[in-house]
Amino acid sequence: IICGSVQFSVPEELEPGTLVGSLSKHFPPPYQLLTQEYLWIDKNTGNLYTSEQKMDREALCPEETKAEECIILHNAVVGASGDLIQFPVIIEDINDNAPHFENSEIHLRVSEDVTVGTSFLLDDQAQDRDIGHNGELQYHLKGSNGVFCLKVEDDRPLIMLVVQTALDRETQELYEMQLVVADRGADPLSATATLMVTVTDVNDNCPSFSSDSPRSVTIPGDSPKNMMVAQVKATDPDTGLNAAIIYSLSPKVSERAKELFSVDSLTGYIRLTQDLQSDNIEELVLKVFASGHHCPPADTQVTVSVLPKAKQELTIKIGFIAEHQNQTMVLPENQPPTVLAVLELEGDSSFKGLSLAIEGEVPFTLSPQNGKYLLSTSKPLDYEMKSEHHISLVLHGRSAEGTAIAPSRQVIRVLVSDVNDNAPHFFQSHYQLEVEENNQPGMSLLRVSASDADSGYNGRVTYRLDKYTSTIFNIDSETGQLSASAPLDREQQGVHKLTVFARDSGSPPLESTATVFIRVLDQNDNAPVFLTHHFIFFIPENVPPFAQVGKIEVTDPDEGENGNTELHVVNSSGPFSVDNTQGTLRTTTNLDRETKDCYELYLLASDHGHLAALTSTARVTIFVEDINDNQPKVILPSSNSSCLTVSPGTMAGTMVTKIYAIDEDSGLNSEITYSVVAPELVQNSSPFLVDSRSGNITLSHQLLHKDLGMHHLFIVVRDGGKPAPLYTTVWVNLLVNDSMEPCHLDRAPTWTGTPDLVETPSKAPICEVETTRSAQVTLLIGLGMMLASICLLVVTAVFYLKQRRRSPKQHK
Repeated sequence: IICGSVQFSVPEELEPGTLVGSLSKHFPPPYQLLTQEYLWIDKNTGNLYTSEQKMDREALCPEETKAEECIILHNAVVGASGDLIQFPVIIEDINDNAPHFENSEIHLRVSEDVTVGTSFLLDDQAQDRDIGHNGELQYHLKGSNGVFCLKVEDDRPLIMLVVQTALDRETQELYEMQLVVADRGADPLSATATLMVTVTDVNDNCPSFSSDSPRSVTIPGDSPKNMMVAQVKATDPDTGLNAAIIYSLSPKVSERAKELFSVDSLTGYIRLTQDLQSDNIEELVLKVFASGHHCPPADTQVTVSVLPKAKQELTIKIGFIAEHQNQTMVLPENQPPTVLAVLELEGDSSFKGLSLAIEGEVPFTLSPQNGKYLLSTSKPLDYEMKSEHHISLVLHGRSAEGTAIAPSRQVIRVLVSDVNDNAPHFFQSHYQLEVEENNQPGMSLLRVSASDADSGYNGRVTYRLDKYTSTIFNIDSETGQLSASAPLDREQQGVHKLTVFARDSGSPPLESTATVFIRVLDQNDNAPVFLTHHFIFFIPENVPPFAQVGKIEVTDPDEGENGNTELHVVNSSGPFSVDNTQGTLRTTTNLDRETKDCYELYLLASDHGHLAALTSTARVTIFVEDINDNQPKVILPSSNSSCLTVSPGTMAGTMVTKIYAIDEDSGLNSEITYSVVAPELVQNSSPFLVDSRSGNITLSHQLLHKDLGMHHLFIVVRDGGKPAPLYTTVWVNLLVNDSMEPCHLDRAPTWTGTPDLVETPSKAPICEVETTRSAQVTLLIGLGMMLASICLLVVTAVFYLKQRRRSPKQHK
């Protein structure tokens, strides 16, 4: 076994396939790792990689060495000779363990009289399985409000809780704080435990009598032994034994009081120690002490008035009129004042001044009538206000000697039965809700709630929607849960107003309503829509830059930014742009129909929807309309100084030459006419005619001797533009000569006439050449027809003569 200085350090919890190191720097190939639990080796390169099983330092080395290193020895066979080597792999710690407390709650008891600055050791310290900085812990306290703080010893791991302010259990008995611990790793991990400090009591308070402790009491003169006369009550803010109170009578009370009364030392009950048989009025004053541990006693005074006993018991006889059962009357609510019973006093006739009264504020009255009393309701009873009443009747009187007797009491119980007099009441009469459109079907919207003050079936509430409500909405009749069974569409309806009915089960039933307003919030679920998929516009070519081509109408049914559309020109380099403020298409430069007479482009409309904008496209065709902005251009003759020789023997009607011109405009603007400009007298003497449409120049008649010589024809070439045509001029020079040699002019002729003749179209016949030729043709046709008629006549005459000659011969 070769043990060299080769070692590798590997952080724990590495992912499988992570390169750790290589043996190739120290040993020749091939390589074989004998144990491949956590590492595997490439047999050719010697590279070491982590295996599928991750290395957990805390699991592999639960007991760290003093050097805090976790070492695993690995064996490998290297080289062609198969040497066995051993090398260590040091597993380095990472901060993969959070601190933890053994108990989630730490309890500590502190006396309320503890001195400020006193420290208490906290035994429940946190543990961290990591080492080094990853395992070093630091503590802090949350929620102490400055009452406590922490002190941690540097030299030893001790945590002390220090009292910073004076404690008072009677003010606050329990302090609940959070003890937070964090390690010092690069990414600290932490844990929290609840620290509960209970303040224990010390005897720092003395008893005192409460304000509701009785000060006076009256008892009958025939009260029995052990009857409770009164109860005095004292309190001590302390707890436990420190709050124990002992009650006692003062030694200075009268002997009569000592004979008749006693005080329970624990409860404060004052009771009779013997039966009373008193015919006289007495007043006895009792002074009661309340004593605590190490406290001076507190005292209170109770005056007991003893009334003379009655010689004979007085009773009240009740004659029920209303429905009753077991001395209990049952009355329906909402009835008007009604007589319930007749009351009659029974007892010793020696009693004087007997009177019957109702004790307390109750909706009942007594009215004397013929020595009796009528018990009635003073107003309608309301079950929802109070379902049960107790009428306390008190009988007062005096004995024959004139002394007051102890009053006697009798209680009559009255139950109020419910009627359905309350409709259900919604907690809110109006509900408002916002819901995004395209919700999931069956989504719960809100829950309406109504209550009914009645009881039983009268108070059982069910819910329903108005019959005109859309079937999209449903409500649970028992719970009032409102839901939408289908997705909502804001573009179809943005606000839904629902009427919800709450109905009780009484007979007859009562119901009330609430209104639910549902505002459907917009989602960007609609792309912009063009008015048409193909816009066609016509625009004159002479419009200035930025002129309006046409209105682009696009809509988006969404709202807000989702429906705010913007137009762009796409896939076109034409001279057009979109004015989004006006929603129009405009030119960007001058147009020229002769350069381009039609444009095709596409518009992209996009909204400003949240997350993703929606788009649509439309095709636009723009036709550039022609205006008369080009004058005719003469192609033939090529110049004003060109010349053509015409033979005198040329036949009449022969086309001598032709004027040819073009106009780059279109339509009427490009229709060209030709006319000779000259005074009418000159025109009539000229042997040449110009066809206004074709530009053909022909001979009007056979050339004569007088026609010999140079003829200059000043031709005006006009287009058909409106309102004013454009024109150009050209000279056609014709030399009538026997010699056919080419002629040439040294300079072009000059027009000396008035401009009016040039600018005003000529009144000469337009189709003069064609008229002459058609007359000749007509003449020839007429002659032909005449010849044919003569021939037919001759033939007919010959045939007739032959027939006459044959007839005489036949008669013979």
